[in-house]
Formats: sequence, structure tokens, C-alpha cells
Amino acid sequence: MGDAQTSGFAWATLTELVDVGSRMAGQEGERRGAEVVRDAFERAGLDDPHVEEFEIPGWWRGSSSLVVHEPHERTHEGQQDVLALPGCPAGEATGRVVDVGDGTYDEFERRSADLDGAVVLASSNTPDEHDRWIHRMEKYANAAEYGASAFVFRNHVEGSVPPTGEVGYHQRPGPIPAVGVSREVGSRLARYAETGCEVTVSVDCRNEPTTSRNVVADVGPDTDDAVYLTAHVDAHDISDGANDNGAGSALVAEVGRLLTDVDLDTRVRLVTFGAEEVGLWGAYHAAETADLDEVNCVVNLDGAGSSRSLRVGTNGFDSVGDVFADVTDEMDAPLSTGDTISPHGDQWAFVQEGVPAVMASAVSDASGRGWGHTHADTLDKLDSRDLRDVATLVAEGVARLADDDVETPHRSRAEMRDAIDEGYEQELRMGGRWPYGDLE
Repeated sequence: MGDAQTSGFAWATLTELVDVGSRMAGQEGERRGAEVVRDAFERAGLDDPHVEEFEIPGWWRGSSSLVVHEPHERTHEGQQDVLALPGCPAGEATGRVVDVGDGTYDEFERRSADLDGAVVLASSNTPDEHDRWIHRMEKYANAAEYGASAFVFRNHVEGSVPPTGEVGYHQRPGPIPAVGVSREVGSRLARYAETGCEVTVSVDCRNEPTTSRNVVADVGPDTDDAVYLTAHVDAHDISDGANDNGAGSALVAEVGRLLTDVDLDTRVRLVTFGAEEVGLWGAYHAAETADLDEVNCVVNLDGAGSSRSLRVGTNGFDSVGDVFADVTDEMDAPLSTGDTISPHGDQWAFVQEGVPAVMASAVSDASGRGWGHTHADTLDKLDSRDLRDVATLVAEGVARLADDDVETPHRSRAEMRDAIDEGYEQELRMGGRWPYGDLE
């Protein structure tokens, strides 16, 4: 703990990662980011740091624009104004703007008669009263399903920053062009749409196969079974990806370094995944190539740098959540928890198979999407002291999970299928990611 509280290792690693620039999945920056992590693993004294490559459907950004024809002419172009959404196809579409508000299923149904050929405008927000988060991919897929010619995703967070984010997932490329615009531009379009607004959306991009990579190392005894500590190293090409998820990758390296001085009963495997932002491809590759009976549990770090207050989403695996509850209780640190089984985050590739897997993140008054997936996810938003505190809690939690006396029971795939909320089942089916077709 003393080492964790005086260490600058995580912050130095994070700084190297953000200085790579774009770490878009399957592109040169992601490769360089993986090298940064591998080198950090080596400096940390971890066993056998290496890179594992795998194929993914890649996406390259070109130029995009949104031109307002009426009621008032205005052109939005350049990445600070309008961003194509990864996984969409290249193309151009002109149509009237139809605002579906927050893009709930009810709002799409209510406006269904107006959507054929329209340019659908949907907010990134999910209403507070809704029982789950509605992913942008669902809003995009619904727009296409109702016959829209293009999709415009407007940020609900102020600051003149357009959002990006995957919409194709495992059905790339998607059917219609899609762009993100800022809250300010989106609010103007929504106001115009009340009386009639026509726009042209234009997207230039490439959808081609490419190579992504995971970085892997171990610490502790050479046991067959292992506790996994993971994060994703890729980030959207328009930002530093500081909190999402450079911080997580830096923390994996730091926790691994701290554990080299701990007498562990079980091997801890450190993995930073590639291609999380475009469909969890790195995590799926790891899960499909591992003997899952030998994976005791998974702790996945994502968005863990925004504060020193830990949140653990347990996906219903109380055996892992209880360990972190004990750690935070003993250290008089706050802990937020949730038990919803969520398909968002790399831990899902293991959760769907019944492996105990949790997502650990940080929470603050500014939690939520915030600066994530925008130009503003930069190093200056984070604080090295927060990384030290999170590293302390996570290292202690992982060390305890690697103790022979701690049991983390698996579940069957059928049990996981039956426990998933109907809303998330709907989302997974829409994205081509429903993994239980063999059980139906």
C-alpha cells in the first residue's frame, strides 16, 4: 500500500499512452499503444509480456459534413463540428429531420409514420425513468429499421463536443450513414425540425478487415487456474482516450507491478484488450482461446480514472463483489455497486459464458458518458492521486481473489441466458451479439 501511494508508475504509463494520439482499433496507433503497455509490463517485472494478434472488421474515418438547407442554410464540417460513427457505411442522404427525442422504443413507435426517408435525430441521453441505458446502436438500428436515410446522434452533454461511438457492432457495416453532433448543434436542429428542416448528411469512410492485438503477461505462481485483471487499450481516434480507457490499461500495469511483491496462491493474468470500442473483439478473442474452466474470475477496469471512488458492477457474481466490499470497508473507502447483467464492457465476453466477471470503474458527480467518446477525453481531466487510490483498492482486491480460500463459483450458460434482462436481450439481438442461439 505504501508503494501504491507513492508510485508514479501508472501516471507515467498513462501519459505515454495518451501521447500516442489516436489508438483506433486495428490501426497504427492501437499497435503503438499495445507496445507502450507491453513495455510497461516488462518494466513492472511481469512474466512473459507478449502481444497476441487477431483479425477484426476495421473502420477508417474520412471527412463528414451536415448541410442544413432549410429553414436556414448552414454547413457543419470538420471533426470539431460533425463526426461519423464507426461501423456506418460511406454515403450521402438528403431528407427532412425527424426528432425522436431520447430515442426510446416508444418514441420511435410514436413517430413511425414520419420516419421513412427521414434523417433521424436522437439524443445520447436515456430518460431517468427508463429501466436501463439505451445504447446508441439501438437508436441507429431502429432508425434504419423504420426506413430512415441517415442518423444524427446529438450529444446531451454541453460543451460543443460531438460524440462518436460504434453503431455497426457485429453487423458491420451498418445500413445507413451516421454522424454525431454536439448538444448545441443538435438543439438547433431539433428546434428547426419543429417547423420543417431539410439536411444532407455526407460520410466518407472505409470498412475493411484489419489486425488488432491483446497484450498479455502473468504474475505469481505457475498455476493452471488464474484470476484475470483486464482493460482495453484502444480508444476512439478523435481523442487521447485518457479515462476511456488509457487509465484502465495503466492501472493494469501498475497493479501487476504491485503484485510482484505479494505472495500469491494463484496466478494473476494481466490483459489489455484491443478493439473494445468497436465490438469487444479482443475480449472475445481472449475468452474463445482460453480454457474458461481455469479462469477463476475477471476484474475488468474501464473508466477507472475519473475519481478515487470505486464502483463495481458485479453482473450478479456476489462472490467477487463481496471481496471488494470487504476491501473498501477495511480501508474506509466508498464503494458503489450494481448487480445488473450488462453486455457493455469487455467483461461481457466472459460473463456470457458464466465466468464470474465484474467491471470496476470510478464514480463522481460528473459520472455518465461525460467527456467520453469526444475530443475532450484528455489527460488534464484526470489526477494522479486518484490513480494511486484506485490502484491500492484494486491491487488488494485482486490479491485476495488470488487466495486459495476465496471461491468464485461459475454459472452455466443457460443460467446466464435466463438471468439477462429482456431489454438487454433485445439490444444484443439487434446488434447481432446474442450468444445463446444454440440453447433455443
